[in-house]
Amino acid sequence: MKRSELVVVANRLPVDHVGEGDGPDAWRRSPGGLVTALEQVMAGRDAAWVGWPGKADLMMEPFEFDGNTLVPVRLSSDNLEQYYEGFSNGTIWPLYHDVIAAPIYRRSWWDAYVRVNRRFAETAATVAAEGAFVWVQDYQLQLVPKMLRELRPDLTIGYFHHIPFPAYGLFAQLPWRSEVIEGLLGADVLGFQRPADAGNFQRSVRRLFKYPTKANRIDVPDGEGGTRRVLAAPFPISIDAEAFVELAERPDIIARAAEIREQLGNPRKILLGVDRLDYTKGIRHRLKAFGEMLVDGTAEVGDVTLVQIASPSRPGVEAYQDLRDEIELTVGRINGDYDTMHHTAIRYLHQGFPRDEMVALYLAADVMLITALRDGMNLVAKEYVAVRTDQRGVLVLSEFAGAADELGSALLINPHDIGGMKAAIKKAIDMTPAEQGRRMRSMRRKVLHNDVERWGQGFMAAVDEIRAAKGAN
Repeated sequence: MKRSELVVVANRLPVDHVGEGDGPDAWRRSPGGLVTALEQVMAGRDAAWVGWPGKADLMMEPFEFDGNTLVPVRLSSDNLEQYYEGFSNGTIWPLYHDVIAAPIYRRSWWDAYVRVNRRFAETAATVAAEGAFVWVQDYQLQLVPKMLRELRPDLTIGYFHHIPFPAYGLFAQLPWRSEVIEGLLGADVLGFQRPADAGNFQRSVRRLFKYPTKANRIDVPDGEGGTRRVLAAPFPISIDAEAFVELAERPDIIARAAEIREQLGNPRKILLGVDRLDYTKGIRHRLKAFGEMLVDGTAEVGDVTLVQIASPSRPGVEAYQDLRDEIELTVGRINGDYDTMHHTAIRYLHQGFPRDEMVALYLAADVMLITALRDGMNLVAKEYVAVRTDQRGVLVLSEFAGAADELGSALLINPHDIGGMKAAIKKAIDMTPAEQGRRMRSMRRKVLHNDVERWGQGFMAAVDEIRAAKGAN
């Protein structure tokens, strides 16, 4: 097998199966934020991507796609049930999102998580060239860094944590807390979305292992009587801002935005929510606030419409099935009470849309609602800001989303405070064009400057610093 100088290891390959057979022509690049972010890092490099191809029990050989080598990892339906739906999304996801839902601690899930992480580590070890850089992605693979270091001590290893890292008081609930921290400390560079997340990780290291930390550095025993320095720091992820700007300026997309407004009955204001169907996104809180605004008359159907896009997510997990039922029941009740023959209170769409259509929706929306109860970053907030080349629109943003650190000119809210959310939505609806422009210009400067290329460069610069220190030793 060809060996690569840069190896990305992620739960999924960056492609979706769309054609017949399993050859390269049967795949297209996935639209997700992680794929877009890493695409620029991998461009022009001798790079490989290790990940699951998206179908249970699929046996495939590595293949070339857009100049990179894709290396499939076979996962059985049992692996997916226990490692992915079980430990990753039934244990780690709710625990790391402030226990919004109750985590389940099941030993069989943990055992599967260990087995699958080892499989990813072993695959990456066979793909990486001598002295290569391997970049592990996210919470499904927290044990891979240590496993990989044991298999290939010549490698430089990075890890990026895309979701929040919890405070020690929550993390300490995890029966396998020490094993997870040891797994992560196998990396040379650990990236987090927010300074608070990096700080939470460092506090867990100090509480569990008493390793000294200073600034963003952790001194870890190397097993030979010395120490190995690990960097654990915030690297807030971003978007390909220029690509969104180009889409926003296309005449056909501008025309589509006008068409969307017309199809909605040309209300004075359109509110927009775009989320995965997930209990961390605060969709229920958003619907409650909007429903109360219709009750008390601060919003009226025909004058204000809420468009809620909730893309399908983890249909095999019971909590997500229950959430979908609850949201659709709430939407049906509100629309039943307040719809007219000509206007709908809430246009609810349980489906995903291509990027072109999303940009048109962003342009059509007067107010973007990000009401996450906890979110590592939330790239939708940055996408909305990037496309508003007209300097119009209002972003209502949860202070519990990582994007709030950078987009302080948004209307920041506590989504648990329904009264406060209603007041912020009302302020957004009534905001003057001058104030919209002032706030949007400030946010757009930050998004256009701190784009995905800058994110990748920042992480790679930290990796180069570690490599240089290794060479000096």
